[in-house]
Amino acid sequence: MGKVPSMTQADRIAIVTDSTASLSPADAEREHILVVPLKVIIGAETFVEGSAELTSDMIAEALAAFVPVSTSRPTPSEFLAVYAQAAAEGADHIVSVHLSSKMSGTFESAQLAAKESAVPVTVVDSQQVGLGVGFAAGRAAAARDAGGDAAAVAAAAERAGESTTIALYVDTLEYLKRGGRVGSAAALIGSALAVKPILTLADGMVVPLEKVRTSARALARVEAIAVAAAQAYEDGYSIGVQHLANDAVAQQVAQRLADQLERSSVSVDEVGAAIGAHVGPGMISVTITPL
Repeated sequence: MGKVPSMTQADRIAIVTDSTASLSPADAEREHILVVPLKVIIGAETFVEGSAELTSDMIAEALAAFVPVSTSRPTPSEFLAVYAQAAAEGADHIVSVHLSSKMSGTFESAQLAAKESAVPVTVVDSQQVGLGVGFAAGRAAAARDAGGDAAAVAAAAERAGESTTIALYVDTLEYLKRGGRVGSAAALIGSALAVKPILTLADGMVVPLEKVRTSARALARVEAIAVAAAQAYEDGYSIGVQHLANDAVAQQVAQRLADQLERSSVSVDEVGAAIGAHVGPGMISVTITPL
């Protein structure tokens, strides 16, 4: 669960998120965000997301070999332990920001723990996954650091989730189908071998945007969607590329985005194991959240 950063009088609101937010330990420490990990089950073995024992390569290899891979939400007691730690460190309110409640029971676990917490907890459904959750938690931290109260901090996270754009390319819908996370994109499954789907999140669920015939065209459309979204955010934005076992292509996508958006760079991260288990090797996503 990690060490709770020391609190000052100015940041007595604790921010909690889950490991699908793709926050590095350094980022979480810097922004004073506590991270509750999900678990990933590969075959008969259970791993904690974010631990040194679990890598995205393990996920990719297991999926390719048809070894069963699944995920498990944190328990209410695990959330409650983190809430108790935050309270012991001086928090008098907690804002807990999590991945879409339609994609995981993590939000529900946080809600159950909130009822038992010694200090008030506001649980926020970001309606996002991956970096979208991380950006929402980051906006909550910024609102806290600017002196906002708990309501303002939670509202900042909600706005970030609602306004985030994500364009997601997967080589195949097979892994989303296996994990039951495909939502209305199920309409594409019948032709999954014949198309390269571009997906997004809407109302917290994976839904289809477009389908094209080649991966090159799909990536070009992902980039175009991301550029259009970024350019519409007049007051600035955060942007990041994520992938699973596809770093070379992700770096190329990031460079093209940086060139088009006239940025020095666009960050590239490998997606966390809990999400990787559902999207499969080859996935490329771009997430854009306004400031």
